[in-house]
Amino acid sequence: MTGEVAPVEPLVNADNLVAGYLPGVNILNGCTLVAYPGELIGIIGPNGAGKSTLLKALFGLVQIRSGSVTLGGEDITNQRADKLVRTGVGFVPQTNNVFPSLSIEENLQMGMYLRPKDFESRLEQIWELFPVLADRRKQRAGSLSGGERQSVAMARALMMDPKVLLLDEPSAGLSPVRQDETFIRTREINKTGVTIIMVEQNARRCLQICDRGYVLDQGRNAYEGKGRELAKDPKVIELYLGTLAEDEGAA
Repeated sequence: MTGEVAPVEPLVNADNLVAGYLPGVNILNGCTLVAYPGELIGIIGPNGAGKSTLLKALFGLVQIRSGSVTLGGEDITNQRADKLVRTGVGFVPQTNNVFPSLSIEENLQMGMYLRPKDFESRLEQIWELFPVLADRRKQRAGSLSGGERQSVAMARALMMDPKVLLLDEPSAGLSPVRQDETFIRTREINKTGVTIIMVEQNARRCLQICDRGYVLDQGRNAYEGKGRELAKDPKVIELYLGTLAEDEGAA
């Protein structure tokens, strides 16, 4: 029929995931997530809800026992991390996410070990996104502040020009000012067309900037919806945002 618009297919589709670290002990208990091209997805929930486990399962670091993950319609369930990087998935862990003895530029070079011939051209594009890093490219990453190291980790993950970027609590341990900078930078990266799936303890700020959000509890989907709508939902506020806000204040 003329005039019909074809439905947009999900870029990432994680369906009914059951996963865990130890045999017989599941952290994810039927978790589901969908991310469409260009979306910024936020994942919040109490400690132990399975948020970081979900990201690690998507990136092949935690064994998925049942359920499936697809990227652009292709099954990537339990694929090795290096293959996922080639396929178009970037991952920034919460800790130990830079090589402290290497310079900023050398860290970014490590991000291109699968495509070294493209290093120079890709580097120029990354400097445009992170001009402060460009000015200090020869500085050792270990001498940087927490927020600066986070920028290096994000920049390195972007070197391979991923379709989707997985961020595990990018604002953790940062001052309020650096947290704001990280959220602004995350949105800027998203606006370049990179789909982002972000786990965050700063639940309110996360829901303010994400297109859609998922609230996990005990490895299952408790709520999902548009970010700003979830931030105003009385049940989400009562059951999760209040507790999470206390956690944020104590952190």
